[in-house]
Amino acid sequence: MECNALIVDDEADIRELIELTLVPLGVTCLPAETLGEAKTLLRRHQFHFCITDMRLPDGNGLELVAYIQKRYSHIPVAVITAHGNVESAVEALKLGAYDFVPKPVELSVLRNLVATALKMSGSEAGPEITEEAGITLLGRSAAMDNVRTMIRKLARSQAPILITGESGTGKELAARSIHASGPRADRPFVPVNCGAIPENLMESEFFGYKKGSFTGATQDKIGLFQAAHGGTLFLDEVADLPQHMQVKLLRAIQERAVRPIGTQTEITTDVRILSATHKDLAQLVETGAFRQDLYYRLNVIELRMPSLRERPADIQELADFILQKLSNNLDSPAPRLMPEALEELKSYPFPGNIRELENILERAFTLCEGAGIEPGDLLLPEPSAGPVPPATAPIPGHAAATAPVEAVATQTAPARKMPSPTEDGLENYLEELEKEAITKALEATRYNKTAAAERLGISFRALRYRLKKLGLD
Repeated sequence: MECNALIVDDEADIRELIELTLVPLGVTCLPAETLGEAKTLLRRHQFHFCITDMRLPDGNGLELVAYIQKRYSHIPVAVITAHGNVESAVEALKLGAYDFVPKPVELSVLRNLVATALKMSGSEAGPEITEEAGITLLGRSAAMDNVRTMIRKLARSQAPILITGESGTGKELAARSIHASGPRADRPFVPVNCGAIPENLMESEFFGYKKGSFTGATQDKIGLFQAAHGGTLFLDEVADLPQHMQVKLLRAIQERAVRPIGTQTEITTDVRILSATHKDLAQLVETGAFRQDLYYRLNVIELRMPSLRERPADIQELADFILQKLSNNLDSPAPRLMPEALEELKSYPFPGNIRELENILERAFTLCEGAGIEPGDLLLPEPSAGPVPPATAPIPGHAAATAPVEAVATQTAPARKMPSPTEDGLENYLEELEKEAITKALEATRYNKTAAAERLGISFRALRYRLKKLGLD
């Protein structure tokens, strides 16, 4: 299929370089030196994508981005920007550009950019829609409709996305949906929990290493950036990155290259960065805990995931899905959620959101004796009785663990008084839950950390990290 590209730059050598790169790919390039010439060509020809310089003799590349987004929104636009002009590049992404190319233009980066543009424009077979890709965001509330609409828009862009929201709201699922709905769907999606990697291993995990570069490096290892090449790297709990790693991550994102430990040369990478956090990054920037330049690089566009208490109308659909999944796993009929139990769930605040709903329904699935789940099977805590019992409380950053049957009998026992989410903030509240869950697991295993980690459903390394983070080591 014949493809046309609009190349807008006032430097003839840049236009020639781009054309020499694109012609072998079957792309016909129509050049323009000014903003006015570009608009004229847009009216006269059909284009599959556009590459424009930031500085033009009669205007700014940002004006062209906004112009195309308004009148020819089907045309992907990439912006060429000089080093040090990061703010303008971020602004271009916010206006609708799908990517930017730093000067000097590298041929490998340019080829990757064009391949992505052709997929976005439909010149190559694109991905299926999210549901057909096997990822479903449940809920028909207005809040979730807005999320799905936003995901469809974000999937066309290559801009970094910061996904925010409380723990358990489905931030990783949203990231997977963005990836599966975009032009990188056929490439890897690599998730990493930044809070679960020990500081001394972070650089080797992200960038890889060469054999013999340090004691124990018995073979070459590729890093997360290389593993995600051509696809998406999802940085979960990005706020937990230590300062030294924030600097290295910023460079890798800006230069689109990484240098494995023990090597002298950098390796070009092509990844889209999606990140998530339940913390207030802007506040961390103000306190100096998070670098401002990295914050602006990651937070080009923000996607906020609503809490479960903001969409109680979705609880019925979520509950049906969870109960059916439990039924399939246990090979037994799914009980029905009785109307009275549903009303209790709708009035419950869910500090742990969907993850907590999964825990509650898994417990109720075990306890209910008939074909329906009654309010008494939910074992929801009384408003004055404190937080959800530690045996079923979600551990932030991890999937819901199966509640042991023997733990159910202890849930009515008096628990120590802890602050409520409204009294002391949700973050402190969740940390108290995590402390108590870890302490009980250690006591139950006679302080065998390996056994305690297995009991909690996390890795030994993650447990050791959390012990240090929470001051329990």
